Amino acid sequence: MAGGPAGNGTGAPPQAGVLEGVNPIEYSPSNPILLFIIQASIIIIFCQLLHYPLKLLRQPRVIAEVLGGIILGPTVMMRIPGFKDAIFPDESMPVFANVANLGLIIFLFLIALEVDMRMFTHNWKAALSVGLAGMVVPFGLGFAIAYGLYNRYHLGVVADPIGFGVFGLFIGTALSITAFPVLCRILSELNLLRTNVGVTTLAAGIGNDVTGWILLALCVALVNNSSGLAALWALLCCIGWTLLLVFVVRPPFMWILRRTGSLQNGPTQGVVALTMLMVLASAWFTGIIGVHPIFGAFLVGVICPHDGGFAIKLTEKIEDLIGVLFLPLYFALSGLNTNLGLLSDGVAWAYVVGVTCCAFFGKIIGGTIAARANRLLWRESITIGCLMSCKGLVELIVLNIGLQAGILSPITFSMFVVMALVTTVATTPLTKVFYPSWYQKKVERWRRGEIDWNGDPIDHPESGHEAGIEKPVESQIRRLMVHLRLDSLPSIFTFINLLSPDSVSTTPGSPDDKAEGLTPKQGDAQVAKKRPLEVHGLRVIELSDRTSSVMHLTSGEDFYSLRDPVVNAFRAFSQLHDLAVSGTTAVVPIDSYAETLVSHASDVSSDFALIPWGEGGGVSEEQSFPTTPHLSERFMSATHLELITQTLDKASRTCNAGIFIDNGFGGTTKPVDRPGLDRTRSALSIRSHRQEMTALPVVDKSHHVLLPFFGGPDDMVAMRLVLQLAKNRHVTASVVRIVWGGAAAEVEAATACSSPAADRTTKAPATTTWPRSSEATETHAPASQQDEEAAAFFSTMQASLPTELASRVAFGELHISSPGAAVMEIERLAQRTVGRNPKNAGDLVVLGRRNFLLESCSLAEPVAGGGGSGSGSGNYGTLDLQRAIGPVADRMVKAGPRASILVVQAGAARR
Repeated sequence: MAGGPAGNGTGAPPQAGVLEGVNPIEYSPSNPILLFIIQASIIIIFCQLLHYPLKLLRQPRVIAEVLGGIILGPTVMMRIPGFKDAIFPDESMPVFANVANLGLIIFLFLIALEVDMRMFTHNWKAALSVGLAGMVVPFGLGFAIAYGLYNRYHLGVVADPIGFGVFGLFIGTALSITAFPVLCRILSELNLLRTNVGVTTLAAGIGNDVTGWILLALCVALVNNSSGLAALWALLCCIGWTLLLVFVVRPPFMWILRRTGSLQNGPTQGVVALTMLMVLASAWFTGIIGVHPIFGAFLVGVICPHDGGFAIKLTEKIEDLIGVLFLPLYFALSGLNTNLGLLSDGVAWAYVVGVTCCAFFGKIIGGTIAARANRLLWRESITIGCLMSCKGLVELIVLNIGLQAGILSPITFSMFVVMALVTTVATTPLTKVFYPSWYQKKVERWRRGEIDWNGDPIDHPESGHEAGIEKPVESQIRRLMVHLRLDSLPSIFTFINLLSPDSVSTTPGSPDDKAEGLTPKQGDAQVAKKRPLEVHGLRVIELSDRTSSVMHLTSGEDFYSLRDPVVNAFRAFSQLHDLAVSGTTAVVPIDSYAETLVSHASDVSSDFALIPWGEGGGVSEEQSFPTTPHLSERFMSATHLELITQTLDKASRTCNAGIFIDNGFGGTTKPVDRPGLDRTRSALSIRSHRQEMTALPVVDKSHHVLLPFFGGPDDMVAMRLVLQLAKNRHVTASVVRIVWGGAAAEVEAATACSSPAADRTTKAPATTTWPRSSEATETHAPASQQDEEAAAFFSTMQASLPTELASRVAFGELHISSPGAAVMEIERLAQRTVGRNPKNAGDLVVLGRRNFLLESCSLAEPVAGGGGSGSGSGNYGTLDLQRAIGPVADRMVKAGPRASILVVQAGAARR
């Protein structure tokens, strides 16, 4: 810039920036934002790149942020000549630190919002003992190792050394603290929040967290004040400020929240602004009295109510900006201050190992003994100790405060950063080692009394079967597990209503009344279910990286289930239709959806697990802007296909399962295009037109069900399901056995099979041979044992058909020449059978996922027939969709069906 107007230092800086030759990355005190943007961008990108591989190892984001700072700092990148002066010059760090510390203040407010003291009070005995023991032992070990650290790395190293008492107090606090936010994340990802281990750890972690902040405030007060009397005054002022917030500030704040409806509907913009002002004012006050500003922010978070989910909704408003921008800057600043090159000799690394061992063993020993004293199992107790040893981001905040206050020297700061990283990284693997999933299931069954401690089943005559022994095959579904999705409720409700048995009238005092415990009333007829259907609904909600997502869990899944609108709609439906139901929620990561659904089905001893295919084709149920996707888009989500495949694979070892692909089942319409306004209409005629569009009740409540029967376990379960549906008076069904080879007369199908509006008073013929297309050639295939079993099962079910179902269920046969031709023939069969009455309540095609006739078809190639008639959407989904729902269902979906599809798979215990 020589020769420019500012070259002599007397003129104004160039206003055109790079256009006048100004270096864009050179720090300028008058315009520091330019370099800050570069610094922030580098840190955010670097941390995001590091987080992706670490996320696969189930490591929290803070690990990537600190490692990113260490790599960018003097340990690695700053060793490159010119890097530090160009990107992180010393004169720019105050601006960088101010922004990072502002984010830290708001983050401590969010941590306090996450702390729900009700969890501590509900489990105070175990929480107090585990939390106290988990702090006393590591605090004592920390005080002991602090003596060596003080004499070697503090005296003569720090310009103005503090006394050993304050140094030992800080080291003990740093080793005894537990990172509550990271602990919540680990417990939720390992699905331990609702276990004895999770409840005890969280309750103890809350008490540990609050106590640790109090001790840290004491350390800072002692350091920032020249005498013990001044420190005492600072602590008294802090206590007085806390009482002022609780008894003077909180009551009017609660009145404002009720007045504005923020407790019921979430915080308004004005309430968010008021809360942030309270946070900044409290942080300013604690800062001017010699206590760190973060304690003031923490206190405001503690007084915020958790009623009505206010704390969760407030967190949702501000967490993304803090988590994405401010926190990476702060923890990267920790890494920039960490210089592992200072640990240059064996003594330094010996102290690193010693500090890490004190942190590990102090927590594990103290937590294990206290948990065992509360009658937890040894493995559970050791797991609690390992979880309590997690340091995470709270430890790094403590260390940075110690460095800024002059308590720690740069070398001791680097030692403790290494300790924090090691303890945080090791928490998840140690938990998996000491408390694996197989052991969790064993303990759960043992506590339920199903097995003894050696794993042997315990006989319970009243249970009807022994634990661990396969259940007998049921001819009916008595207990149904349903995955509740907001976008699939209409079809789910319709299916459950059809599956449940009809009510029957009984006379007073009949055996049915006595079995149900009904009191006879003279002149009255009792109406009761023959055998009620039990339906267990599970709403699965994604556990994201957001703090608010974890807060849903810590507030209690049971409490959340009571307020979930989908679960409540499910309960209301059950009351209207006299069903025995239970509804609950589970907040888990997406990769745990399948395991959660199947585990819940196993826990409730479900006969059948019904999994709806999302209307939008994705795992998410986001309905803020509902759209109707193109047919191909609905089946292209790799995440959703993986979820369906994993769920069915896991369910194959547990229970029967079905994937329900809705296409207007229950009479609901799915518009493809948005309705437009006719500009030739007047305003009055437009209103009249809108009134004409009001949906009327479905007059024709009939359904027709088609089952192409190949044979095999899946099709056998599907046939039983179809016959159970046919017991409903609104359902007719066509069961068509697919026969490979063989000559047969081409006879037109019975009316009862081909049309859902058939006369139900006419009895269907015993067996009907369905017409084949001209492409089917006459070739014989040798009858296999499986084919014989399928024929025997088909004949048995046909012969045992109850009289009341004979007029609504028709059996038939369809002869095909090859497995490839079967898929085409079934598509044509469906076109002739279902969707013939568009004004009814919706038809259904039931298909087995796997069948022995098509096992010879390679899924690596498209099934014969290509796109088929009516596909119109190209070859989408291909292999992944075939693997998920089978080749026949894959072809039916591509054909654009006029009916819904239910893909059925038999569980291992049903085969």
